[in-house]
Amino acid sequence: MKVRLHRDINVTAPILLAGWPGMGNVGVSAVDYLRRELNADEFGEIDMSEHFTPDAIVVEKGIANLPEVPANGFNVARDPDLLFFLSEAQVSGPAALALTHLIVDVAESYEVPRIYTCAAFAVPMSYTEETRVLGVATNEGLLQTLIPHGAEVLKQGIISGLNGLLLGVAGARGIEAACLLATIPQYSISLPNPRGSRALVQTLGTVLGVEVDLGGFDGPIAQMDEMMAQIEERMRTAFSSQVGAEGGETPPEMTEEVGQDEVPGYVMRRIDQLFREVAADRSQAQLLKDELDKWGLYELYEDRFLDLFRSGGEAEE
Repeated sequence: MKVRLHRDINVTAPILLAGWPGMGNVGVSAVDYLRRELNADEFGEIDMSEHFTPDAIVVEKGIANLPEVPANGFNVARDPDLLFFLSEAQVSGPAALALTHLIVDVAESYEVPRIYTCAAFAVPMSYTEETRVLGVATNEGLLQTLIPHGAEVLKQGIISGLNGLLLGVAGARGIEAACLLATIPQYSISLPNPRGSRALVQTLGTVLGVEVDLGGFDGPIAQMDEMMAQIEERMRTAFSSQVGAEGGETPPEMTEEVGQDEVPGYVMRRIDQLFREVAADRSQAQLLKDELDKWGLYELYEDRFLDLFRSGGEAEE
C-alpha cells in the first residue's frame, strides 16, 4: 500500500474530511457532495491494489473480467484550505489499519490540525421525522465545538469500520478528530439516504464556515421519500391486518396501543430487539426471519441478518 502524490500543493493548516462506503452511503455521499460543491481537485491517491481481493467477477456481454481496484483519492479545495480523502471501498483488518495510518501520514505532512469523518446512525425512526446529527470526538474541547452547530453528543454506541478506526489512529498520533453521524431509519441501511447526507453537509458547512448550496439533494430526497413512504405504508397495512382482523385474536406481543404514525418505529424496535436476541442466541434466527417476512422487510434487512452469521455479532457504523 503506497501513497502517490501527483503534484505539490500549498496549503496552510487544512482540515481533512474523509469518507467511504457505509450504511446508505450517507457519509461518503456527504463528503463527496462537499468536494464537488467546493470544486476540489485531485492531487494524490493511495494505491491499495495489493490489498484488494475481489469476491466476484464483472460480466459484460458475456465476457468476464476482474473488477477494477477501488479508487482512494486525495483532493484539495481553497478558501478555506480543505483536504478530502474519498474511498470507493470499506476495508477491514490489517489493511484498514495500514490505510488509516497512511491517511494520517499525509495529514501530518500538511500539518492538518483536525480530521472529520461522516457516517450514518440507524435508529427506529420514520423517514418523516427530523434527521438528527450526532457527534463524537477524540477530546472534550472539539466535541463541545460541534454542539453550537446543531450536533448532539452521542453518549453511547459503537462506530465501526474506517470511521471509527481513523478517529482512534488520529487521536493516538496527536491529531484531533471527530465523526458526525446522521440518523436514518433502521430499515433503510441498504438504501441511499440523501436526507441524512444533506444534514451532514449542512452541519459541516457551518462547522467549516463555508456556504454550500443544498439544492442538489432536493430531487434525490423526493425520490427516496416516495420509496420510504411505500415501505412504511406496507408496515402499517401489515400491522392493521394483524391487530384489527375481525374475529381474530391480537397476538400477545402486539397488545400495546400504537397509533398509525407510530407503527414504523414500533416495528423497528421489535425487529432490533430480535436482532439483539439472535446475536446472543443463533437458535432464535428463524423467529427473526419470520418477523422480517411478516412486515415484508427481509430484503431490506438481509445484509444485517446474514452478517449475524458471517461475523458473529453486530456493530453500528
